[in-house]
Amino acid sequence: MNVPEDRKYSKDHEWIALDDDGTAKVGVSDFAQEQLGDVVFIELPSVGSNLSQFDKMGEIESVKAVSDLYVPASVEVLAVNEEVLSSPEILNEDPYERGWLIKVRLKNPEELESLLNPDSYINIIS
Repeated sequence: MNVPEDRKYSKDHEWIALDDDGTAKVGVSDFAQEQLGDVVFIELPSVGSNLSQFDKMGEIESVKAVSDLYVPASVEVLAVNEEVLSSPEILNEDPYERGWLIKVRLKNPEELESLLNPDSYINIIS
């Protein structure tokens, strides 16, 4: 199972990775996309949305199920990955790089402390 060391994870299988410019990207884990199967549709929040930690931020639909997506920290949405919206299968191919969902500005960076580090995340998915 691919669990990159450079990000934090939620129990709902979303990840957040800080960028050098003080922003962050949010996506779903390799484990989540594998459990879902072939992703066919993604709904994401609009740019400018303000979300609180663990708020619903959208939905992901696969051939197996529809699942809610939750934001791992309180954020303002700066950008949405249009490539993933038009080609949702990217999530199955590359959930950590090309398959990011939203780019955000953190409102309360200390909230990241409540998320799982890679080792803890591996423990809950094993």
